[in-house]
Amino acid sequence: MGLVEQVELRFDPASRAARTHTNLSALRQDGTGLWVAGDETATVEHLAWTGDHYGAQRTFRLADYVPLPAGPDDEADIEGLARADGHLWAVGSHSLKRRRVKSKDPAKAARRLATVIREENRFVLVRLPLDPVTNEPRAGSILSGADNIAAHLRDDAHLAPFLALPGKDNGLDVEGIAVRDERVYLGLRGPVLRGWAMVLEVRPVEAGGGRLRLPEPPRKHFLDLGGLGVRDLCPYGDDLLLLTGPSMDLDGPVRVMRWRIRQSGEVVPSDELETLAELPYGVGCDHPEGLAVLADGRLMVVYDSPSPARITPAGGVLADVFAL
Repeated sequence: MGLVEQVELRFDPASRAARTHTNLSALRQDGTGLWVAGDETATVEHLAWTGDHYGAQRTFRLADYVPLPAGPDDEADIEGLARADGHLWAVGSHSLKRRRVKSKDPAKAARRLATVIREENRFVLVRLPLDPVTNEPRAGSILSGADNIAAHLRDDAHLAPFLALPGKDNGLDVEGIAVRDERVYLGLRGPVLRGWAMVLEVRPVEAGGGRLRLPEPPRKHFLDLGGLGVRDLCPYGDDLLLLTGPSMDLDGPVRVMRWRIRQSGEVVPSDELETLAELPYGVGCDHPEGLAVLADGRLMVVYDSPSPARITPAGGVLADVFAL
């Protein structure tokens, strides 16, 4: 799989001010363009193809369609998007956050590293029906609050010990979503258990009043990704493509792998996974975060913390397109 071209994604001034274009974390294509999301807002964006770039941006606030637990303005840390059966899905990271070190003063640095924050808008799974004419979201349903995904893992033998850890510390961190029929697959960046990554399978149902519920606990799939976690996933025919990368705060390696779901059990050894590509990544920049199979069969990848070379004069950012 080799790089074919780079395509510009052009954002409006408000999204550039919110740093959406430099914090891209999720990507999907549909018949009218691209759905994208950044992990610093509580919005999803739609970009249309204009002839030489993706632009004509439309921004949709999740709080206009579902009741976000922490209100409309707190970030939802959207890490995955899916487009299936006339619906747009969005999932938050479900992760805790440790404060970054911003001071050279040892005492201040130590205090920040001891501070762990829980932001309720991160603990959401959202399903929005799309208008068949305008392709705009309508009022949808949400899984959040006391019934969020993490709450269903409190007694889980594998995942319960990691719920109190921040995502960047190998704690629970959802970073991708793919939907096939009634099955929703959630890729976990962390935790990675002795080199084995995890994908959760859930089957949400309507609970009324704009709410979703899980009638049964998440089903767990264990995948030997050679010590890497799942950074995104997307459908590929009957299979899923996995964007894999480090669970911790490291640059790489980053790979695209093919998982043949129907031929696998709940424990998937490395010889049942096909490596399609080793993706480029930067040092402190250009971290592959989202992927989507395009209508022509090629693969698009977007990057968090893009290098200056990816920023265009028009305020856009360059995505990579690969041949599969």
